[in-house]
Amino acid sequence: MIAFLLTLSRMLKAFFMAWKDKEFQVLFVLTGLTLSIGTTFYSTIEGMRVIDALYFSVVTLTTVGYGDFSPQTDFGKIFTIFYIFIGIGLIAGFIRKIALTIASSNIVSSERKNKNNYDNSGKQKIM
Repeated sequence: MIAFLLTLSRMLKAFFMAWKDKEFQVLFVLTGLTLSIGTTFYSTIEGMRVIDALYFSVVTLTTVGYGDFSPQTDFGKIFTIFYIFIGIGLIAGFIRKIALTIASSNIVSSERKNKNNYDNSGKQKIM
């Protein structure tokens, strides 16, 4: 549980750091819009409950694909084909941006730790 909370904390910190980046903001909005469109479509056309439609949208675009839900109508299947082609790249870009922010924050924090181990003359501190 502690590991989960630490990971969640790191991810939230990276999210707020990434929010300062314009590209991240655009990806975030487009990802939310894409998931909203999918959720609306699947709940309206396919008759799924809203939570099931959101779940199906996320599972589909992250390529997990459990197979517990699937489109039943021909229109739903055609929509899903285009939804996947459009959405996977968008989700991948969004996840990539978060991962890069987490990685860069780890590099910065380790550089700070290393910098604190040296005094002003550049010699390593003895502890």
